[in-house]
Amino acid sequence: MWVLKNLFKKEKRGESAVLIDIASDSVAGAYVRYTEGETPILLYARRLPVEARKDEPRERAMERALLILGNELIREGAPILMRATGSGNAETILVSLDTAWQETRVRIENFERKEPFVFTRSIVETALEKTCVVPPEKTLADESIIGTILNGYETRDPFGKKIHRASIIILTSLIDKNISDEIISSIRGLYHTKNILTIAGSSLRYQAMRVAFPHEREALILDATESLVSIALIRKGLFIALSEVSCSSSSANGSSWIDTVKGEFAKISERYPLPRTIFLLAREQEISSLRQMLDDANLGNLWLSDNPPKIVSVLASHIAGFVRQATDTPPDLQLFLMALYFQYRQPEQRIDRLN
Repeated sequence: MWVLKNLFKKEKRGESAVLIDIASDSVAGAYVRYTEGETPILLYARRLPVEARKDEPRERAMERALLILGNELIREGAPILMRATGSGNAETILVSLDTAWQETRVRIENFERKEPFVFTRSIVETALEKTCVVPPEKTLADESIIGTILNGYETRDPFGKKIHRASIIILTSLIDKNISDEIISSIRGLYHTKNILTIAGSSLRYQAMRVAFPHEREALILDATESLVSIALIRKGLFIALSEVSCSSSSANGSSWIDTVKGEFAKISERYPLPRTIFLLAREQEISSLRQMLDDANLGNLWLSDNPPKIVSVLASHIAGFVRQATDTPPDLQLFLMALYFQYRQPEQRIDRLN
């Protein structure tokens, strides 16, 4: 009986992925195993600093660090993946890029006809091709549909329905073309797979946060992970507005960082009511000091209230229930969010740009 039971047991589908996080001051990589019906396992993780030599452009220092990281992923990480899964190869590589090398845009496309029509993916793809403007110095890395409203009602399963009108919210990732070409070339020199996905870090983190905190449908996401600070406004669970401004958190001892953040909050408040929750994303060594600056900033004035907004410092522990780590390295929030995004990404809601 035991033999028959195991003979006809259906093997669970699995996938291995390499995650690469690229920032101006560090690069990180990980191997993650995804198995159907199970929590993803982060099998190996490594983060290295980007150390620029004298008079060296920051992008050259980043490319050198990326090459070192890639060699360590293969030398140290691939054997661990082999022992865990029986294969040291990954089917997909996901690259998240930050700082001034990327740009995230949000836009809304509307569709309306007098007669009912079937809302299809081809209609959306045609609209995106016509309306997405990519500067010659940029590469279109990713377009994700992060919200769909049919006949006035939000839906997560929009295609194939007969409607009169629709609106889609699109999050677009643009990456500096020269940087993108160098990164893809370096990765292809290390791995045989051609399935390389790229995305702007702020786009990825927003989409991962929506999975991690599904009940927080009214919030500001303050992403101070890099010198390019981004603030996303979430209303009714939808991405409504995005503000990006260059302001290094290394100025945390002064007032420029908090003044810049408050100024961006004020700009958003001119168009939309500000929600009562702020999610703060930052490097672990900085998050406490940045949180204290926000607490001391008397933000209630912007909310026209004596009560300040609730600030939630997002830590790797918040994501631990979604991703299991099997390494001894300290949990890395950026890699955790990447692993979460990769698991819950919806291909039918994306226009992927495979390099």
